[in-house]
Amino acid sequence: MGRPARARTSGLNLWRVIVAGVAVCLPAIAFSDVAQAQGLKQLANQGAQQPGAPKSKMLVEANQLVYDNDTNKVSAVGNAQIYYDGKTLEADRVVYDRANKRVYAEGNVRMTDETGTVTHGDRFELTDNFKDGFIDSLRVESTTVVRGEQLKVRFAAPRAERTAGDTTIFQRGTYTTCEPCAQNPERPPLWQVKATKIIHNKEEQTIYYENASVELFGYPVAWIPYFWSPDNTVKRKTGFLAPRYYHTTALGTGVALPFFWNLAPNYDLTLTPTYLSRQGFLGSAEWRHRLLNGSYNIRASGIFQQEKGAFLTGVYGPGDKEFRGSIESAGTFYLSDHWRFGWDVTMQSDKWFNDHYRLQNPGLQQMYFRDVISTIYLRGQGDRSFFDMRGYYFQPTSASDWQKQQPVVAPVVDYNKRWNLAGPIGGEVGLDVNFVNLTRDQTQFAYIYRPGAVDANGNKINPLSFPTIYGSLPYEGCVKYNRSDCIIRGLAGQQTRASATLDWRRQMIDPLGQVWTPFASVRLDAVSFSAKYSNTPGEANTYARMYVNSVIPGAGNSSDPAYARVLPAVGMQYKFPLVATSSWGSHVLEPIAQIVARPNESHVGETPNNDAQSLVFDDTTLFETNKFSGYDRVEGGVRFNYGAQYTFQGNNGAYVNLLAGQSIQVAGRNSYTQPDLSNVGLNSGLDKKYSDWVARAIIAPGPNFNLTTRARFDEKSFSLKRLEVGPSFTLDRLSGSVLYARYEAQPELGYAFRREGVAINGNLKLDTNWSIYGGTVLDLDRYLAAREAIAQGYSATGANTRASLSSMSVGLQYKDECTIFSVQYVANGFRDVYNGTTSPSRALYVKLELRSLGEVNFSQSLSTSGSLNDGLSK
Repeated sequence: MGRPARARTSGLNLWRVIVAGVAVCLPAIAFSDVAQAQGLKQLANQGAQQPGAPKSKMLVEANQLVYDNDTNKVSAVGNAQIYYDGKTLEADRVVYDRANKRVYAEGNVRMTDETGTVTHGDRFELTDNFKDGFIDSLRVESTTVVRGEQLKVRFAAPRAERTAGDTTIFQRGTYTTCEPCAQNPERPPLWQVKATKIIHNKEEQTIYYENASVELFGYPVAWIPYFWSPDNTVKRKTGFLAPRYYHTTALGTGVALPFFWNLAPNYDLTLTPTYLSRQGFLGSAEWRHRLLNGSYNIRASGIFQQEKGAFLTGVYGPGDKEFRGSIESAGTFYLSDHWRFGWDVTMQSDKWFNDHYRLQNPGLQQMYFRDVISTIYLRGQGDRSFFDMRGYYFQPTSASDWQKQQPVVAPVVDYNKRWNLAGPIGGEVGLDVNFVNLTRDQTQFAYIYRPGAVDANGNKINPLSFPTIYGSLPYEGCVKYNRSDCIIRGLAGQQTRASATLDWRRQMIDPLGQVWTPFASVRLDAVSFSAKYSNTPGEANTYARMYVNSVIPGAGNSSDPAYARVLPAVGMQYKFPLVATSSWGSHVLEPIAQIVARPNESHVGETPNNDAQSLVFDDTTLFETNKFSGYDRVEGGVRFNYGAQYTFQGNNGAYVNLLAGQSIQVAGRNSYTQPDLSNVGLNSGLDKKYSDWVARAIIAPGPNFNLTTRARFDEKSFSLKRLEVGPSFTLDRLSGSVLYARYEAQPELGYAFRREGVAINGNLKLDTNWSIYGGTVLDLDRYLAAREAIAQGYSATGANTRASLSSMSVGLQYKDECTIFSVQYVANGFRDVYNGTTSPSRALYVKLELRSLGEVNFSQSLSTSGSLNDGLSK
């Protein structure tokens, strides 16, 4: 028997032990004797009630709790668990030395703090508040979130010291986020940082590394004498970010070292100095600011070029500019629950700046047309209403685009409101309003090529280069306007238009299940246009007057067109869904018919068509009451649209949808046969009494495969006019999509030859971590123009090539819980004679990301020469 316990409190500030009910809750706990247990309980209670004692109490659970008066120690033995101040200490044995106020934990020691960080070790020696001490064979695990994914951060060291309660010093420590190999835990992780000393300061939220080396697969690849990084609790911290490396012919070799300055919780500044061996220093600064009702950012970049000769001059490049730069800003502010105000604007010194200096610009549209679109807007949205007012400024980046030909739109206003109509009429009423004011400095012409055409001097025209047959500049195109040879994409001057449409519709279902939807509308338009003329020889606007005078009788030289019109419409849409069920699933066959009666469209071509130049007649527009894409054109006359739709929904998830139909001009003038400045409507399939047939087929036998086909056929011969077909699929580790498109020639719109191509994208997962991906676009019609060029006596490289590569990319990626590594090769050979050209280019991109530590990006251009298309001289 041990000595009776004495009621002493001096050594028990740590041990605020809660033992009330221990005999019931923990029957396995044993004491030396009953007196000892009573004494320990008394001491714990007294310690917790001392003046100035911490409010946190300690809970101890163990198989045995031994109190030894001879050595003045208390021991928790066997599955010991101690809970104190948000921390948990677990070990085979925990000993508290009351005299020295030290805690010793031995055997499978594990400590979890209030943040969830877990520390493992063979032996812990801590102070009585768990803040300071030494740990042998230390391993620390904590969780962080990187781009929405949870990662485990791991430290290890043969010995570590905790000081001041928030600093841990790892002697000969390692740091990684990689999981240990399950089959061979002793094998080095994919990457780790080894350092003579790693210091983790929780108060500063910083990890310091002294005499550090970065290892891949256990082999050192980089040595850094001293650096630091934020710990896993940091979302924003002042310091250097991962560097970026450059190497191009025009720029030379360079490196960018961004510095992030966390000025306050709601605003920061990133400074990015970049040194380029051929062009000098490029400066960039980005300011971000979050306020109570929104946020905004501003980025400015600029450089005084050292070797301007790396770039072409004049309209072909920026080689005559000493200073080049850009300013970008975006912001959104919520004025109330229904209103917000914002902007996204970019101003560049030249169209090539962002591309040349590898600056990412979110405003750049990476689609068929490459434009930087700037806008400022005010938007309001209610339960059944919408308001949007904004302005647009377009900056094209294609080589043949001219800034003066781009419109400035300010403002454009859209308002839409819908509400239910009570009373016997019932149904839904809608109001749609659009107002636009647009200006353009220079007229934009486009040339219509016809096989065998000759220029003004009687020379045959090369179809591979016809945009530049007139004028000396690539953007001039068709300077000498002739209605049969040219179309006008945009006319110089100012156009103002206001449109308002009030419509009503009501859906009614009769006892047979037939669905009748009568509708009516009235549209009002007010349009004015003030043409901008020029008497300067060589300018496109010299011939703008020729168009205005030839189209508007009596306009003379001083009158500008203006008009107002009212266009009422009434119609009815009919559907009769026929439903059947089988053991496979449900079937729905649905005949659809629609008739719309309106007066003829008036004032066609008297003013420019700026927002309705994109007209595609297919299954998606078959039952549109106005198939034009914008407000500047509107469908007129009496038109009958009809078709049928079949839908199958299988019990096993299979899905089939088929649709076919046609549109008929019943009476009045067909709007699609009335050309405007851009010839919109011609060659559309609607420019005849009986339109082409349109059809759609969607077949999905299961969730992993989908085949979608859209087509348009001639109304008499059923010859193919337009086709889009392609599957998307997921087969085990392989996923991808294929799209084949073929569009017949539309000579009146400037497309003299058939357009045809294939786009292929895929991803193959080789195993858990490795995957290959790629995509390509094949141009299958270039040989048509090449053959025509040869027939006209011109040389055409690749004339006998059936397919040519427009673009291609292929990449290899490795990704696990701690590392992302990718290598991507990109080739671009796209050439389009109308919408700008892109010279063939090839580049290699490499990315290595050590997750939670940083990433390195590198790109290398593999092109050996420049051209008139990219602004580079070589």
